[in-house]
Amino acid sequence: MGKWRPGGYCRGNMQCGQEVPATLTSSEVFFTRTQLQPLLADAPGPWAVVSRLYMTPGQGCGHQVQDEGLPPAPSPPPAMSSSGKDHLGASSSEPLPVIIVGNGPSGICLSYLLSGYTPYVKPDAIHPHPLLQRKLTEAPGVSILDQDLDYLSEGLEGRSQSPVALLFDALLRPDTDFGGNMKSVLTWKHRKEHAIPHVVLGRNLPGGAWHSIEGSMVTLSQGQWMGLPDLEVKDWMQKKRRGLRNSRATAGDIAHYYRDYVVKKGLGHNFVSGAVVTAVEWGTPNPNSCGAQDSSPLFQVSGFLSRDQGRQPFSLWARNVVLATGTFDSPARLGIPGEALPFIHHELSALEAATRVGALTPASDPVLIIGAGLSAADAVLYARHYNIPVIHAFRRAVDDPGLVFNQLPKMLYPEYHKVHQMMREQSILSPSPYEGYRSLPGHRLLCFKEDCQAVFQDLKGVEKVFEVSLVLVLIGSHPDLSFLPGAGADFAVDPDQPLSTKRNPIDVDPFTYQSTRQEGLYAMGPLAGDNFVRFVQGGALAVASSLLRKETRKPP
Repeated sequence: MGKWRPGGYCRGNMQCGQEVPATLTSSEVFFTRTQLQPLLADAPGPWAVVSRLYMTPGQGCGHQVQDEGLPPAPSPPPAMSSSGKDHLGASSSEPLPVIIVGNGPSGICLSYLLSGYTPYVKPDAIHPHPLLQRKLTEAPGVSILDQDLDYLSEGLEGRSQSPVALLFDALLRPDTDFGGNMKSVLTWKHRKEHAIPHVVLGRNLPGGAWHSIEGSMVTLSQGQWMGLPDLEVKDWMQKKRRGLRNSRATAGDIAHYYRDYVVKKGLGHNFVSGAVVTAVEWGTPNPNSCGAQDSSPLFQVSGFLSRDQGRQPFSLWARNVVLATGTFDSPARLGIPGEALPFIHHELSALEAATRVGALTPASDPVLIIGAGLSAADAVLYARHYNIPVIHAFRRAVDDPGLVFNQLPKMLYPEYHKVHQMMREQSILSPSPYEGYRSLPGHRLLCFKEDCQAVFQDLKGVEKVFEVSLVLVLIGSHPDLSFLPGAGADFAVDPDQPLSTKRNPIDVDPFTYQSTRQEGLYAMGPLAGDNFVRFVQGGALAVASSLLRKETRKPP
């Protein structure tokens, strides 16, 4: 076995001093801070973070590779078992307190709180909710993070099932549900002594999946609800000389806002972009090894950094892991014959790309759009904008109260109600005042054929075949937790059912967002059932409060 070195490994089949190639496997290389700094997306992180991006040792020549000015590297922890039951052997490596997997709004907000930014109630603030106002006056000068979130959130009602989400939203936007624009009752102080070292791993730039959405798309939520603590979207947009559309922002503006937020708040050193997590494993340390002071689990987070020069494997160790990956990783599929054919796609970007290169024109066969949600409606609007003919198929009835269109105010969302009107009026069998659009309500898709045909069955059992140019299956998405044992299913509210952000999220304590089944593992955002940016911030508050309490209790 090769020796653990601060600068890397000399493998048995390489000359000593030869540079380790970037294409080595995860069993072959250990990265130091000097080697990793060019790979990080933002400013170099602290040694405490970067020095733990290492790999399991391979065969080595035993010659030390020098790394100027750096402290000795830690000894590598032993391999861990994904079962979470095996004990760890000796290790002198001090793990990170927290790793956040996911750099969308949830991860950004949590990083802000863990960086020492602390919310306090303004001394002269009066909250419009009488009961909450009384509770806030009981602990003047005490930060919200240090108060009892269960007690503060009791009695609050709103559009979220999470009590802490309702609490934080009420503090940030006191009367927004009543059409008001009252300023937040919170003031923020930067208390460096409360900062908890952490790293945020994300596939994209800070902002996560928002960078993958077509930039001109308008957000479902009002622009003011897309903001993060202590930087209102409208103020940011005014400085950028941008404006809201009917009180809503474009996806491009929001993606830019999240990326800018990380920079303006000085969080960049915590973020690693292009990081793909492939495994999260854990075990219980041996209390007699490495000075272990308790039996709390130790997590290993492994994956690779995607860079121009190839994949750079990494492995991190932490006492706590926060899952904040959102729900856009894995598009839902129909599971029917032919779904893997090349003209079948599951993302709106395929329509955008085909239109951009001229593969789709007004003279093309229709684009088949499957789904009755907002993503499908966005695709219809996009195709209509370019005069591309559309067949829109969906299994539910148009007047089904469960359809999202029946839950949106017409004044705020006129474009979606226009699509809903088209769905209602333009059956494939009736004349159309909307040229180039036909709907197929109540139809079930049976299969796709290689010659760009889609075969449907209507409510009477009659089969219908349509020639199409491209198919978009937009029926939702699932979180990709393949890096967890059992793809995370064991952590769901109902472990016997598939994990679903809407129907079967990860089961967490409502006031800490820690998994009810694994200590040290947290979930927030859509994974915990909070599906709007406005409410994911409450999860960040709960997680930060819990982690701060853990750090306070930790022995010196």
